[in-house]
Amino acid sequence: MSWGFETDPGYRKVLDWAEEFVTEEVEPVDQVITHAYDLADPLRRKLIPRLQDQVRAQGLWATHLGPELGGQGYGQLQLALLNEILGRTHSGPIVFGCQAPDSGNTEILAHYGTPELKERYLEPLIQNEIVSCYAMTEPQGGSNPVEFRTTARLDGDEWVINGEKWFGSNARFASFYIVMAVTDPEAEPHRRLSMFIVPADTPGLSIVRNSGVWGHDYEEGTHAYTRWEDVRIPRDHILGGVGQGFEVAQTRLGGGRIHHAMRTVGLVRRSLDMMLSRAVSRTARGRRLGDQQLVQEMIADSWIELEQFRLLVLRTAWRIDRYNDYKKVITDIAAVKAAMPKVLQNVAGRAVQLHGSLGISKELPLGKWLSESAHMGLVDGATELHKLSIARQLLKGVEPEPGLFPSYHVPALRAKAEQKFARELAEVAAHGTSEE
Repeated sequence: MSWGFETDPGYRKVLDWAEEFVTEEVEPVDQVITHAYDLADPLRRKLIPRLQDQVRAQGLWATHLGPELGGQGYGQLQLALLNEILGRTHSGPIVFGCQAPDSGNTEILAHYGTPELKERYLEPLIQNEIVSCYAMTEPQGGSNPVEFRTTARLDGDEWVINGEKWFGSNARFASFYIVMAVTDPEAEPHRRLSMFIVPADTPGLSIVRNSGVWGHDYEEGTHAYTRWEDVRIPRDHILGGVGQGFEVAQTRLGGGRIHHAMRTVGLVRRSLDMMLSRAVSRTARGRRLGDQQLVQEMIADSWIELEQFRLLVLRTAWRIDRYNDYKKVITDIAAVKAAMPKVLQNVAGRAVQLHGSLGISKELPLGKWLSESAHMGLVDGATELHKLSIARQLLKGVEPEPGLFPSYHVPALRAKAEQKFARELAEVAAHGTSEE
């Protein structure tokens, strides 16, 4: 059995191209456009599509999708290595056609959409001709589906949706929403819900307000509080069957969580790079910061945490590719999701500390990334919930000890060993320890 940690030489060339392309072409775009999702922005229309064409020419467009959907079928492990590069940028994911929440929404449509829905919504979404919104969270229930109150009832050949949704990413740019609603209040908790696709211009659907996020300095926020008042959609706009909403959600959330973690590796690595640069460039009391032992400890801790997290992300991506079933990797995905905010907080926080007042100023992105760590602790489910999930999965199938003391109790282990080696022990006791 062979085992290695080296990237295939052919794909290494691909990553080298992406690294140079992101540095030379994508990162400068981040400095001049407001929001990569705003398809109506004239400057965005001039800059991003031509970069997307270059990505397509390199065969790197929508690499999270299989060839049957216009992607390259690279799989999650290769996507992880690419996303490490894209993760440090705002525009990178959309330039490469793998941006959230659209990437997850394409997975839902690919798995559960009818041919008509795929033609109308999936194909233009994959090509970034449109963008989408995922509306799951609610004001009173957060991301816990058991607490959701938004309802969808069947009225003839139409579903009628009523309720409120909170924090829908990029809703004001979206051409359609994917929304989760209660279709059977009396069913067991995870069979109460169904998933629907709703055009953004459907009567009765309105944005109450767009909420901003600390560190994202847009004039208008991009996370919407939406109200749904007798919103009518065709009967065939359900994704999956009635009561399958939770199952459909897991199809996208598993991928969404690991993709967030992949991109976070890029932010953590960039934070460490900034620490290293600062440490050799800045002096204090006649010595470089990098020569101070406490600074060296900060650097060492940051590198260790980054590498531990990165390896966990890559192994999880590898397992997703191997099993092709998010359910079989649920513990791994929960683990990277739970680890993600802490490692970003730690490393970005140390980088802020080394840069002093410059670190907390808006002249560096470190303060934004530090704030982003709190965002990562909430997106796609709170960290605490994922820790509970990990513990429950690990406890499954573990049998209680039958006796008063555990099977790993040292006296019991010694007694078993003495029984196993009784003959040898007796011979040594009779003849001593000398060898003939």
